[in-house]
Amino acid sequence: MAIPGNFLSDATSSMDPVVTGWTPQLNCTISKGSGGRVGDGVLAVKSKAAGEMQARLLGSVLVNAGVMYYAFADASGSTVPERIGIRWLNNAGAILGTTWSLTTMAASATWHRISVAGTAPAGTTRAQVILSSAPAAANVTSYYENVFFGLPIRSYGNLFGFNAESTEVDASGWVAEVNATVSRQMPALAWPVDWYYAGGHTLAMTVTAGGNAAVAAVDRPTVTPGTEYLAYAYLQPPVLSAQAWLELRFYDSNGNQISAQRAYLAPVSTGMHRQLLTAIAPAAAVTCGVAAGLDGASAGQVLRLETIVVKAAPQIMAGTVIPYSSGSFEQDAGGWSTAAGVATLARSTPWGAGGYYGSYGLAVSSSTATSSTIRSPKFTVPAAPGLNWRAQIVAKSSAGSWSTIAVKIHWYDGVGGDLGASVGTVYSLPAGGWYQLVTDAVAPVGTVQAAVEVVAVASATSSVMYVDAVALWQVLPQTAVAAFDADGYIELTLRELPVGQLITVTRVSADGSRTLVRGTSGLIEQDTIDSDAVVIEDHEAPLNAPVSYYVQLYSAPGTLASTRTSTVVTLTLADASEAWLKDPGNPQRNLRVLVARAPDWQRPVEQSSYVVRGRRNKVVLSGQRQGLEGDLAIWTRSDEERQALHLLLDSGNTLLWQAAPGMGVDDMYVSVAQITEARISPLAQEQWRAWTLPLVEADMPVTVGIGGARGRTWQDILTEFATWQDVLDTYATWEDVLLDRRR
Repeated sequence: MAIPGNFLSDATSSMDPVVTGWTPQLNCTISKGSGGRVGDGVLAVKSKAAGEMQARLLGSVLVNAGVMYYAFADASGSTVPERIGIRWLNNAGAILGTTWSLTTMAASATWHRISVAGTAPAGTTRAQVILSSAPAAANVTSYYENVFFGLPIRSYGNLFGFNAESTEVDASGWVAEVNATVSRQMPALAWPVDWYYAGGHTLAMTVTAGGNAAVAAVDRPTVTPGTEYLAYAYLQPPVLSAQAWLELRFYDSNGNQISAQRAYLAPVSTGMHRQLLTAIAPAAAVTCGVAAGLDGASAGQVLRLETIVVKAAPQIMAGTVIPYSSGSFEQDAGGWSTAAGVATLARSTPWGAGGYYGSYGLAVSSSTATSSTIRSPKFTVPAAPGLNWRAQIVAKSSAGSWSTIAVKIHWYDGVGGDLGASVGTVYSLPAGGWYQLVTDAVAPVGTVQAAVEVVAVASATSSVMYVDAVALWQVLPQTAVAAFDADGYIELTLRELPVGQLITVTRVSADGSRTLVRGTSGLIEQDTIDSDAVVIEDHEAPLNAPVSYYVQLYSAPGTLASTRTSTVVTLTLADASEAWLKDPGNPQRNLRVLVARAPDWQRPVEQSSYVVRGRRNKVVLSGQRQGLEGDLAIWTRSDEERQALHLLLDSGNTLLWQAAPGMGVDDMYVSVAQITEARISPLAQEQWRAWTLPLVEADMPVTVGIGGARGRTWQDILTEFATWQDVLDTYATWEDVLLDRRR
């Protein structure tokens, strides 16, 4: 699997099928070993004698001075620790210096990550990755694979910069706050082979003396009052009984702390655990910060942190009015209470035992075989009366048994007056798995607030169930379509999709024919569903023809779970003298042009003829007749259209030509050869241009995906760049900003 953003080739990164991208640098021989995780191949580096041995990249990678770069590899060695470095070279190949990582704290035969980050010094034009270890004897082997070199990999949406998130450069992003010292360490941590956000370095908080200890991030990113923020970090406690915590803080304009939310880790081991928590920025909040620590620690104990993130909190379900803290239970019981019965409520423990969305859930315990009613806090439901709302919980029976679970919506007016609960939907809750339980209800007149209510009937003493992923939202159509004629596309909106399942989307024409619709990875055919709500722009929909969309959902490859069908929609081109030229992979470049003359088509064929003695007619051998070829004549009517057409044609990609029905031309994928741009008059100020586009019919591109931001937001631009001048220096166009295509 290629690592996104890797400047190294797949073979050089994965060591498959060969290791020719690497060369011995010092005191070693190299060969291809086996037992890798990306593929079977690994780089085996064997020492010639005692002392440091190094292998490096055979070639070098182009870099820019003053830019930060990041390298990592997965390493394995049963007797010797490893480190990784970036060597900086100038244009003449002279070495300007090497930025080294720390050395792993101990040798480990388990695959573990080593990493380093640094800024290319002045004069640097190229860089090499160096893999190093220092065995105490000859014939000692270290193994490497999954090597990355490129720009820093950071979590999208993170308010913190790369070094505060990862500690890959140094520990300057953190400060000791109470009874602690701050440093960096590189323990031999095993991460999944495709988890690229975690590096080798960790932030290490060492407790000075017995008691409470804490460290805090130096950065204070700006926040928006009233917005819920999610903070998380991987925490590695020193012992299983450690009271390790993560805290999200908010500060006013003077830098005074005005609120804080803390979450304690309930670890299942002394490995890394991701602890999440959320809080809503109060009215006076201007900035935020993160702290971590240990309560009641012993002198010398170490708490390690990795991948520290603060970002706008995600919604458990698109449009839910329930904040993350009350729907995911990552720090506490989320404000839920027992309205009737004997049930007790608490955050589940330990980490990972009772979580469906995140690492924890709400543990509901009933000591007797009776009914209990539990209820969420009240939440404002805007413009609710008369609208249909849906409540969802995900539940799991953990101990004992539960005969029925009823999910309801409880309505309130603006001052908390009780307007009653909906009838609700009753479910059985079998033991074993997680079950999604939903109910719909129309809000009565006067509704301003609502709560989710669960009536749980235990059928055995000491029964326990977990509740997680709670959401309450106004129900919109599961499937909706809309035509945007001015921009030449149809928008398909799909809601309430089962995350993790597979999806296929096809366009259905009036005659019943079906065509796969394009997505970010090519045609959408059993693609993994990453979000419960998806918006698909179909820029290849036919013009002036009714179409609908057929959606197939699969629980596993080839196993159809359910289907959906949209309403019929028509994309209109009003002026029959116009046509669309579209780039399927870059719809932002699509252009509507004025047609001067449709092509006079040719269809070449390979033929050879033979004269047979004694026969009147030649013998002709023919290949299959090829597709259409001809010259399309169009006009552009302004300098903006002219520039846009150049941008569309610059890539040389296969294009889609769409003319209005009735013009004698079907939608056609074409390759465009050498173009001619001519003036239509000798007047210099005349903006109209006459174009001749030689077209060759092509097949529909299957693997081309629609380019996009890939999850990046404006927050990432604000975090990565200090000024707008930095943005201008890094990207040539706004399209490059969208696609993160740097100079």
